[in-house]
Amino acid sequence: MPGIFYQPINRRRFLAVSSKAVASLAVVRTMVTMAADATSQKAVHLALLSDTHFPSDPQFQNRKFFPVENFKLVLSQVAEARPQGVILNGDLARSAGELEEYVAIKNALNPLAEQTPIYMALGNHDNRENFLKIFEEPSGARQKVAGKHVLVVEHSVIRFILLDSMLYPNKVPGFLGKAQRDWLAGFLGNSDSRPTVIFVHHTLGETDNDLLDAERLYQIVGLHKKVKAIFYGHSHEYSYKKRDGLHLINIPAIGYNFADKEPVGWLDSQFTAEGAELTLRAFGGNRADDGKTTSLIWVG
Repeated sequence: MPGIFYQPINRRRFLAVSSKAVASLAVVRTMVTMAADATSQKAVHLALLSDTHFPSDPQFQNRKFFPVENFKLVLSQVAEARPQGVILNGDLARSAGELEEYVAIKNALNPLAEQTPIYMALGNHDNRENFLKIFEEPSGARQKVAGKHVLVVEHSVIRFILLDSMLYPNKVPGFLGKAQRDWLAGFLGNSDSRPTVIFVHHTLGETDNDLLDAERLYQIVGLHKKVKAIFYGHSHEYSYKKRDGLHLINIPAIGYNFADKEPVGWLDSQFTAEGAELTLRAFGGNRADDGKTTSLIWVG
């Protein structure tokens, strides 16, 4: 569902020439939502991005990667791909989620936000308070979960849930917490049987640097066969595995990798009621699998 951050160019032009701007805005919003839903009857085309680590200083570099230049390149590639939406899966900011970093991120995103909605999750290098000062009404249906930024994105054939695993800014571990876990359990229990895909920033391992309540997350989603996949970032790796039929996908980083064997890039994805197609768009690091498509099949 487009939010206020989503501002199509045609809407702006329409409002500029309309004498009934307020009424027309409601009509245009309805038309945009209906058009997006109509095109998603069979497939939903999304760009999946993670770990931008966008700094306020455009000259900042890590391992000879320049996150600002990387992000600009990715945004141009995504704009050319023309997805129905973009998911940024956490660690938007470089280190501690400073206000100026979010201002810089928003300025960079504005042209793409005129074309498609951008849904943003938070990671350990973000700051929830600062993020919401700059992105006051982010795209997606924001859920009432105390102290967390949780989004639900509905399409006719599939549903996406963006969880908030940020524990403290600039501290490595992640944590959903009881309020968010209770919300998720209740939401999954009361929602329809559409295939559901979860996004969370932190990796789902057992170390002190992972999502600390990952096992409790597995316990919740294990009760609902409609949850087909969990996408995460954090490790700056690209990987795919399964656990008890649940697809687990580690989205590569955009800002920089931690090891030369890993790609730097994003995933061009198509989601349907039966599965998903994930195509790696690697522009840096290990580009051996650039253009390779991984197919996911929903089971159960």
